Amino acid sequence: MSSPVLVCALRGIDAFRALGAALQGWTRGRDSLSTGHSLPQALMALTPEVTFRQAILFFTEADLVTGKEHFCEHTKLTQICFSPLVGESWRCRAESLFSFLQAGAQLLCTVLLIKPGVWGRGLPGILRDLHLEKFCVVGMKHLELGAAAAASLLPCELQQDPAAVEAHCAYLTSGTALVLCLQRPNAVKKLMDLLGPEDPQLAQALDPCLWRAQYGTSTVQNGFYGSRSYARAVQDVKLFFPEGLCCAQGQPVQEQEV
Repeated sequence: MSSPVLVCALRGIDAFRALGAALQGWTRGRDSLSTGHSLPQALMALTPEVTFRQAILFFTEADLVTGKEHFCEHTKLTQICFSPLVGESWRCRAESLFSFLQAGAQLLCTVLLIKPGVWGRGLPGILRDLHLEKFCVVGMKHLELGAAAAASLLPCELQQDPAAVEAHCAYLTSGTALVLCLQRPNAVKKLMDLLGPEDPQLAQALDPCLWRAQYGTSTVQNGFYGSRSYARAVQDVKLFFPEGLCCAQGQPVQEQEV
């Protein structure tokens, strides 16, 4: 090749989606410039398998340096910095990227809150579906939410609308909710895939088997709350299960905080 290339090994939460979105935005910005500008092209690995093959092609264990560990939904990669200026004493303590790639999927926890009026009539079917989807229930409690806890479950964009906050909080505090802590590989994304969109009508149009399509009646009474990200799942576990969980595997909650 006539020009040098820069190869980076990156590690982060939901790494493939996040990097793909960043590169899409960068590409659109580049294309909006005049054709007279000479700008670099960027390529990324699209799967953990391709990542592994490319990593062993370009890097050795001594090249990889890691910072604070974070856990990811799709791969155990977190941010990895490569620098020729790093001293050998730091390099020798670097954790093995290749071991992470070969270790398999990490067991993760997520939180499912079944809203008032839903769990009393739908719990047997919900538990059956969770079993079929390989979820393990590692925490369960029924509780009456306070207004502050109910408001904390709403997305940030929804919290800017006082009328929406009032409607959601009134419903969430109207009766007893059932909270489950669920564990399986890729737990957060898998639960989101089962629930479907917040709007039951949209969920119905996409797939009548989605849980919000089956149990929801409106964007307020949509049946379920699920942790929307792994970082949020860690917060939800600490909020609803401060006494701990009954799972034998996985990292302690305090070690998982981002």
